[in-house]
Amino acid sequence: MRVFRLCCSLLLLWSCMAQATAPATPASAGETAPQRRIAVTIDDLPWQRLDEKAVAGLSDWHARLMAQLRRADVPVVGFVNEGKLEVDGAVQPERLRMLRDWRDAGYELGNHTYDHVDLHAVGLPAFEAEILKGERLLRPLLAERGATPRWFRHPYLRAGRTPEDRAALSAFLDAHGYRIAPVTVDNGEWVWAFAYANVLAGTAVVDREATLERLRKGYVPYMLNKLDYYERQSQALLGYALPQVWLMHANELNAVAFADLVDGARRRGYRFVTLEEALRDPAYARGETGYDGRFGPSWLHRWAMAEKKPKAFYTGEPAVPKWVMELAGVDGE
Repeated sequence: MRVFRLCCSLLLLWSCMAQATAPATPASAGETAPQRRIAVTIDDLPWQRLDEKAVAGLSDWHARLMAQLRRADVPVVGFVNEGKLEVDGAVQPERLRMLRDWRDAGYELGNHTYDHVDLHAVGLPAFEAEILKGERLLRPLLAERGATPRWFRHPYLRAGRTPEDRAALSAFLDAHGYRIAPVTVDNGEWVWAFAYANVLAGTAVVDREATLERLRKGYVPYMLNKLDYYERQSQALLGYALPQVWLMHANELNAVAFADLVDGARRRGYRFVTLEEALRDPAYARGETGYDGRFGPSWLHRWAMAEKKPKAFYTGEPAVPKWVMELAGVDGE
């Protein structure tokens, strides 16, 4: 009996040692936790819609957004429309200081064209001229810190309606030292932000503070639901969780909600990475291929179109609620 117990003890000891030294592997491929990574990009610097209307308390709103960014503590690339720095053709020192704040905080700054123009509306030659016009202040601003702009973001995510236009634009950008910044997590964030700004301005709202609170509370779940949707799209199309690129804008809503949004993504297991790290994934080598329409869908959906995915593939995307669109004064995302 003692021999039997000794043998059992030795077998148990051997089994424990083997488990301790063996590499950890999942029980099955289906149980593998996705490696969730995401890069944040923020468009329309120094401030969204600043070329359309004055923003009351702009300096204070900018300070609040910068505080949200510091609290969130994530890498960000901000995309600049230099036209928003000007009033009647004159650069406003306050607005230029806003860009310096982004730069001095360690965030990268990229080119979003001078006047946020639509490539599909103005054509390639005019669009290329807008890119060059959009770096007249940006290049010297970054040169003060020994840097150059290296990222470009298409306004409206409209990247060209033919393969020839897309190739020509890519060659132009490459010749001027730019890389295209794609977007995989597209969303109606701008609609929520328009609604928030309209309520702040007191546009046809009875209970202003309650409505602002309702918008803040609805915005973060909406954005996280969009993030979940595009993770599912990535798994369905690529078979894994693509390092995502998230699109947002510099606006009043993110000046009060950005850090909560980042916290929510972290609770979902996301790790925030630089845009450069995200784009190392080989899927991004596909570029903007697959879509020749007039809109600007997610790069994931462009790739799905290139693979001729059926309409059912695109179903289930969360939509902006009707009440938010009404407050925003728009009829669609």
